[in-house]
This record gives sequence, C-alpha cells and structure tokens, in this order.
Amino acid sequence: MREKILIVGAGFAGMWAALSAARLADKHQQPIEITVIAPQPELRVRPRFYENHVQTLVAPLQPLFDVTGITFLSGTVTQLLVQSKEVSWTDTEGKTHLLGYDRLVLASGSQVNRERVAGAAQHAFDLDQLESAAVLEQHLKDLAHKPECEARNTVVVCGGGFTGIEMALELPGRLRDILGADAKTRVVVVERGTQPGARWSQELRDVIAEASADLGVEWLMNAEVESVDASGVTLKNGQTLASQTVIWTVGVQANRLTAQIDAPRDRQGRLHVNEHLQVVGHDDIYATGDVAYAATDDKGNHALMTCQHAILLGKFAGNNAAASLLNVEPFPYRQEMYVTCLDLGAWGAVYTEGWDQQVKLTRAEAKKLKLSITSELIYPPKAERAAAFEMADPYAPFV
Repeated sequence: MREKILIVGAGFAGMWAALSAARLADKHQQPIEITVIAPQPELRVRPRFYENHVQTLVAPLQPLFDVTGITFLSGTVTQLLVQSKEVSWTDTEGKTHLLGYDRLVLASGSQVNRERVAGAAQHAFDLDQLESAAVLEQHLKDLAHKPECEARNTVVVCGGGFTGIEMALELPGRLRDILGADAKTRVVVVERGTQPGARWSQELRDVIAEASADLGVEWLMNAEVESVDASGVTLKNGQTLASQTVIWTVGVQANRLTAQIDAPRDRQGRLHVNEHLQVVGHDDIYATGDVAYAATDDKGNHALMTCQHAILLGKFAGNNAAASLLNVEPFPYRQEMYVTCLDLGAWGAVYTEGWDQQVKLTRAEAKKLKLSITSELIYPPKAERAAAFEMADPYAPFV
C-alpha cells in the first residue's frame, strides 16, 4: 500500500506543498499518494483582493494537479484526529468522511477576526475571502445609487497594515470612478499606532505619508474602534465617523484547526515548527503558510502572513513531508531575503529590500514591479509536469 501525504488547503502554501511533494516522489521514482482537500480546485489570489473585478482573481488548479498526479477532494476539513492519523472532512454535498494519512501538511490559511469589536461582524466589510471582497466591491458600486451625504461619501478603513494601506490608497480613484470626479469623498484610516506605518522603517513611513497626503487619504492616529453600526464607527475616545462603508483589515488569525493540535502556538494561533516545518511534538504533522510560526533565519525573524513566505514555506513543507517517507535528507527552511512591494494607488507603489526595509523603488518604477509580481510571479505554473516540478524545488530561484 502506498504511503499517504494529506494536504489541507489549496492556497499558496498548500498548492506548492503538493507540487513539491510530488516532485520529490517523482525524482526518487517512489509512488506516494498525495491528496489535497480544499473547498475548490483553484488558487484565489488573495493579495489582489483590494482591486476591482475580484471575481476574476482566481487560477484553476485541477489541470495542474492532473498532470502532476495529485488527487484533489472538494470539501472542508472539520476535525483533526491526531491520535488515529485521520481527518474528518465534509464534501460539497454535506456528507462527512474520514481520511487517513502518514504525513499531514496543514496549510489551511487564516482569516480576519471581527468578533472582538461590537458590531464589526454585522456592519463592517472585509477583503479576507473572495466572497467577502466581492460583496465589498458590489457595495462600492451601489453607492452611486444612494442619496448623496457625508456617510455615503466617507469610507473608513480600520487598520493601517499593508492590507489597509493598499485598500485605502486605492479608494480615492475608485470612488471618483463610481461617484464622479466632483464628489466630495473622504477616506479615513483608523490606526492605533503613533504614525502611518509606525512599525516599519522611517524610509518606508515617509513614502506612505507622502502618498497618502497626495491622494488625500486621512489618518487618525492613536485611535481604536469601540464599535461599528449602520451609521458608522465610534472610537474609544468617543469620536464618531459617519460612514456607510467600514472596511475591517485587522485581527488576522490562523485557521481554527490549529487549536486541535496539542502544540505551542503564537498570539495569532500559528503553530510553532522546527526548521523542517514539523509541528513541535508531532513529527508526522507539518504546518505551513499562515498557520506556521517559522523562523526564516538565525537573526530572530519569522515568516509573516504573506504569499511571499507562504510560497516558499509550502515548497519546503511538501518536500520535507515526502522526504520523511522516502528516507532522504530534509531541507531546513530558510528565507533570509525579505522584500515588500506595496501598492499605493494612483500615486504608484514602493518597493523595499531587507527586514530593515530599505526603499529601492517608488512611484511608477515600483508600480511596474508590483504589477509583475501580482499578475505573474505569484500565479501557479502552467499545467506542464516538468516545468511545474522545476518550479516546485525549494531551492528554485524566488524573491
């Protein structure tokens, strides 16, 4: 009987884990049954969900899985039965099944948690999943059919991280297209930090501040949301912002399946892993992507919840899961090169290198690079076996 690798999730980490495992099995000419369980056989390009036409931001995976010998099951894993090395999953018809594994790769991703603030779950929009981003996009278009008022023309973005910034700086142009060039629109970012991008380098902060000022995006600093309702946002200092569009971008947490494994987790619910991406205390379980708290180097840096890290984490996790079954040496995960490429709307973009975020490109030059990354680099390989396996090598060139 062939040994089995089960991968939960078909995002950036899950897709690349499957390809990398299949690559190593093919290289050693030893059959391993590789199965991916996810709701649909497609990669949803989440880093682009702040853009228009969000429904088009998907890439099919079934042809790629077919040519590489990977089995895909459409469904959702609901329970990890660690002791018996099985998972319980529900298919698209609502039927429950058990599936065993020899190695489990958990790549189930993350989601925004809106439950911590009163009214956010009911009244705020988010970019977290394709469906919720599509709801936001339609809502923005529908503003044109609503009576003009301050609340209609004001969008409040809760959180000034990368997602919040890209959404906020996209909005002035988007709102002009929807409401007309003469509409008096307002975009406000609510951020608890002391200045825009306070956690990043001064160079990067200066660029974000310049772009925000040029586009007319306001920042409310040292501010926290107390509640959200149909009329807008109330801050903890009592200030209110009238808005029919509140966008929530904070509180990202690892998928809840991580809580079913008896192992250390960080504040975001990510599982602590060793250098081979095995969950601490569970040699047969690998965590990757947004569910892994993984050291990228020996300098104290850890992978972030970004596709940049998820792609390489997936390649190493899949390779190492297969290596453990093939009795070959695993590869220690390392990703010392860190870059950021932040879309800043009509102003352009900014590209930095290193964990100290040295600005290398801005405006049109950075925008060109950003478009190349998001429209080409992060997409799946073509459904060609040899080419896909070449790209799935953990040591293949990547950012």
